[in-house]
Amino acid sequence: MNEADTLAQYLAPSPHVNSDHPGIRALAGRVTEGLADTRERAVALYYAVRDGFRYDPYAIEMSGRCFAATAVFETGAGFCIGKATLLAAACRAAGIPARLRFADVRNHLTSPRLREMMGTDEFVYHGYTEIWIAGRWRKCTPAFNKTLCDKAGIRALEFDGIEDSVFHPIDLSGRQHMEYLRDRGSHVDVPTEEIFRVWREVYPSMSSWAQEARGGNFEQEARAPAAGLPA
Repeated sequence: MNEADTLAQYLAPSPHVNSDHPGIRALAGRVTEGLADTRERAVALYYAVRDGFRYDPYAIEMSGRCFAATAVFETGAGFCIGKATLLAAACRAAGIPARLRFADVRNHLTSPRLREMMGTDEFVYHGYTEIWIAGRWRKCTPAFNKTLCDKAGIRALEFDGIEDSVFHPIDLSGRQHMEYLRDRGSHVDVPTEEIFRVWREVYPSMSSWAQEARGGNFEQEARAPAAGLPA
């Protein structure tokens, strides 16, 4: 398989990367209008998703819908995987190859409520996006919108389309923040069955706490001085 064939799969719609959705196509067209350079277009799409859609860890459900780009687009909010999927879909809609990458992370500043519910500060299958720019996959993490970062005392992740943009190891006050534990690889689409299998192993009571989490006010939690942002 040559490079063109390989990249073609990262341009096509897939079950959760809904790049053929009319609203997502319109978003991609609006954000990239007048921008000819691939890097500039990718960066513009990154910020449109990072700040245009609210981060909400309580959007997690034990169903594949919560991973879909359309779910984030239609509700205006989503957690890390959904926002990464929306960015990948917007890039594909703009003709830029994009895929999903996953990793397990430990958030040393996760909110007390989530730590209690999950029984851990380890977040397995944290999702982010990889975008093909200038012959290389560039990592970027659109999860945390800037307003939330400002409230929680965490630096918002910037992306210039050249350097990878992944979580900071420390926050603005020098506290240990995000620790990458293991890589889960790159994927054309969200590996839902594998994610749910691992989640059930790591979080035995996830079905109940995912239901309990619905309707949580994460923005209010993020205002707390000691609160960090979960993945």
